[in-house]
Amino acid sequence: MPTDLLGREYETFPAPQPRHEHGPARVIAMCNQKGGVGKTTSSINIAGALSQYGRRVLIVDFDPQGAATVGLGINSNTVDNTVYTALFDPSVDPHDIIQHTDFKNLDVMPANIDLSAAEVQLVTEVGREQILASVLRKVRDEYDLIIIDCQPSLGLLTVNALTAADGVMIPVAAEFFALRGVALLMQSIEKVQSRINPSLEIDGVLVTMYTRTLHSEEVLQRIYEAFGDKVFHTVISRSIKLPDATVAAAPITIYAPNHKTAQEYREVAREMVARGVVA
Repeated sequence: MPTDLLGREYETFPAPQPRHEHGPARVIAMCNQKGGVGKTTSSINIAGALSQYGRRVLIVDFDPQGAATVGLGINSNTVDNTVYTALFDPSVDPHDIIQHTDFKNLDVMPANIDLSAAEVQLVTEVGREQILASVLRKVRDEYDLIIIDCQPSLGLLTVNALTAADGVMIPVAAEFFALRGVALLMQSIEKVQSRINPSLEIDGVLVTMYTRTLHSEEVLQRIYEAFGDKVFHTVISRSIKLPDATVAAAPITIYAPNHKTAQEYREVAREMVARGVVA
């Protein structure tokens, strides 16, 4: 079996067979309180790859910046209802909020700047940590995977996402400062596990923005030492093609399917299926 630069055995995973029946979904929180590590990019591109493998995927945009919404071609300022509506208006059916994208099997629950008010409003809500979970229960039987694209913070919105989730995926940029914040995130995850959601699991650590430099390799080695088998075998390279795909409002697996980074995200999607993270 071939090995990577650090001597770890490198696996490749088979392309999964498409599913003809869907649900119930596994809910994954894409989470890291540090910004700029590839949460939204990874949410969109993993969802894009899995949708092409016949999985029905819903991205819940849980960031007031609405990057995942825009990145899938939805104008967040023109939609009547967003995830904010779903949180605070129980009379609204989440199905009426979900937007179908131009890509088969891929939907999004949009967000915009309105969501920035939710952090304050949640403080006075009864069962405030459970609100997103109650929203997603109404739609999870229709999808194979629901990805919650979290905002870069450890506030009440992120606690809601971790409470609603079955697992957490942690994107970590191959940079020293990105690694420093992961310990704080792990503390938050452990608190949610012990107090609210004991079944919450770490589904994987995804290394992003990798370059063939000594610095990146040293950070990668430290991530392997800290998380072991939880680290995905495929790392995501830093690429100019990812911003291009974002501008085109399409997953890179569809925008530039033969590009190296598209192949890397497809490999991550295949590994998720092989590991049983996604059915």
